[in-house]
Amino acid sequence: MFSAAFQLFLSRRHALQLGIGAALASTLAPVTAAHADDDIKEEDIFRFAFNLEYMEAEYYLRGITGKGIEKPDVGSKPGDVVGGKKVTFETPALGLGGMLFEDVGVTAYAGAATVLKNKEFLAAAAGILAVEAYHMGMARASLYRMGEKAWKAANAICGARDKIDGPGDKAQGIYVDGKANFIPSTPDAIGFTRTPQEVLRIVYRTDQSGVSKGGFYPNGMNGALKST
Repeated sequence: MFSAAFQLFLSRRHALQLGIGAALASTLAPVTAAHADDDIKEEDIFRFAFNLEYMEAEYYLRGITGKGIEKPDVGSKPGDVVGGKKVTFETPALGLGGMLFEDVGVTAYAGAATVLKNKEFLAAAAGILAVEAYHMGMARASLYRMGEKAWKAANAICGARDKIDGPGDKAQGIYVDGKANFIPSTPDAIGFTRTPQEVLRIVYRTDQSGVSKGGFYPNGMNGALKST
């Protein structure tokens, strides 16, 4: 399952690059954003997703191969990456990190689907969302099979996310009310959505508004969507 992850993210980054280029080349109308006074364009949404994909790719590559993204792919001023080493697929930490990053990515793409107007961009976002959701469903199932210690760690990650991402309960563990929970969703079986600001609170590890760097992005994200 995890062995194909880095190939997934490398090809996905290429698709997102194409999406950004297409968005920059087109005439775009502002779309509704979390902050009413912001004019967020579709290119901003793609660039935001691009930041997240790079983080996920770096994480999985280090866990699977022991090395990060190659120099030609990281740009001219990459930030330093601290820690990370090659592990086996049976290592719970690999799946737990996936929950921290990719689980959030699912809700981010679901949130993006509510504001994208271009049908081709919406289709691309929906396709990536489906792959991430499939992948995290398998990761959750794998963690569940690893036993109680993995359940508790996964639930603790979900609890920590829920404390800082904003109002509402959008994080569910893999063991809830005495039962396995592989697919976090509303009572109507609808996946959760997060705004860019809610996602940034998680990756910056803050519960404060107006923060533009921290956590997994010490220098902040690139692009217009970079403040909680």
